Amino acid sequence: MDLRVYRDIAWNGWWKQNPGVVQILGMCPTLAITTNIVNAVSLGLATVLVMAMSNLASSLLRNFIPYEIRIPVFILIIAALTTVVDLAMNAYLHALYLVLGIFIPLIVTNCIVLARIEAFAAKNEPLASTLDGAAMGLGATMVLTVLGAMRELIGNGTLFSGIEMVIPGAHEIQVFGGDYPGFLTFILPPGAFFALGCLIAGRNWLEARRQARARSNPPAPQAPATAEPTSAEPA
Repeated sequence: MDLRVYRDIAWNGWWKQNPGVVQILGMCPTLAITTNIVNAVSLGLATVLVMAMSNLASSLLRNFIPYEIRIPVFILIIAALTTVVDLAMNAYLHALYLVLGIFIPLIVTNCIVLARIEAFAAKNEPLASTLDGAAMGLGATMVLTVLGAMRELIGNGTLFSGIEMVIPGAHEIQVFGGDYPGFLTFILPPGAFFALGCLIAGRNWLEARRQARARSNPPAPQAPATAEPTSAEPA
């Protein structure tokens, strides 16, 4: 497959069809777990891992799965891989595992994961399918990270709260100092909806500007190729 196709797949997941701000999928974990950057990035990376592996496994097995039972089989694949990630986090990042709680097993029910298997992995070769799953997962992680940073910074005046659960000995950053009173609304669900709305509006504004620039600066037409005149030989 052409390198340009892989680039388009990555761009589609990160920006053009971003799950968080374009398709508006997976809103439950997006709104619930983004109270700080650490929680957001951790859940996002777990989702990336499940999506990439699920797309790879589904693409490899797509020719062996009867069409009539494809959805139950796809869900079984997602559930098995989510269980692997869940047990690994429980074993090696137990404190973070307790904070994320039910949202790790709920990756099984995330619309993004099954949608990409059905729409892409079931119809394409393994490498492209793996890249599609990873790109969509990273697009969702990007939204989770920005949303978590906004809510934590405005709500508590800090960044990387809870980082010691991932990196022992590390500490959060007090951006506004210890006397910052905090803005509780941004930590509560209303703040999640407001921050997500700002992200969606910002993405739409940037995309509208990009399209306006493309319309105002159309690519220059290529001149038709002409054969060079050849001198006639003297008789």
